[in-house]
Order: sequence, then C-alpha cells, then structure tokens
Amino acid sequence: QVHLVESGGGLVQAGGSLRLSCAASGRTFSNYAMGWFRQAPDKDRDFVAATTWSGLNTYYEDSVKGRFTISRDNAKNMVYLEMNSLKPEDTAVYYCAAAYSGKTNNIYTNRGSYDYWGQGTQVTVSS
Repeated sequence: QVHLVESGGGLVQAGGSLRLSCAASGRTFSNYAMGWFRQAPDKDRDFVAATTWSGLNTYYEDSVKGRFTISRDNAKNMVYLEMNSLKPEDTAVYYCAAAYSGKTNNIYTNRGSYDYWGQGTQVTVSS
C-alpha cells in the first residue's frame, strides 16, 4: 500500500504560480513511477504530467508543456508539480498517483495504469 497526500493548492490569479507537493508513505517510493492528474467540474480526470522512478524522464500533456514541471525527491518520498503561467483553464482538483514500475524507465499517462491515488488538492485560477 502507498499512501499519498497532496498539498499546495489554492487560489491564484492568471499568470501566477503554484507548487503542488505530494508526500508518499508505505512501500518503497523509488519503485514507483509518479504522475499528476487533474479533474475539472463535470469533466474526466485527465493526465497532466508523469515521471519515472528516478525522475530522469518526464512527460507532459501538451497544454502544460513549458509551464509545468514535475520532479521528485526519492530521499524525501516527495513528488512535486511546479505550475507557472497559470490560466483559468488550469482550474481543477489535482491528484498525484503512483504506478509500480520497479527500476524500469516506464512512464505512464493512462489513468488505469496507476495503483494508488491521493485525495486531491484544489487549484483555482482567477481571470
């Protein structure tokens, strides 16, 4: 079992920045690829960003490329999502998720590939 807790959400004006954090506990964090997803009201939970177990490889959804950065600190069991140049359409509940990968370079964009989810943190971007 991996327990994930997100933090760092809030209300920000368009053009602003936020840094989301996700604290993991339970099984060996470095055996898991990590991802961030988001869900706006009445919408599906969509992929945002993902990274491999090492953090050396990352992948982003097109609309956040160049604005968002995913990173992780395996020594602290943490994964982060740095969000810059925020837009009103980024408003959503943001979730971190863990997918078992072992020490492979697998990276996952499909929601169904993830085994564990946090409870989410609200990000609201005002225009």
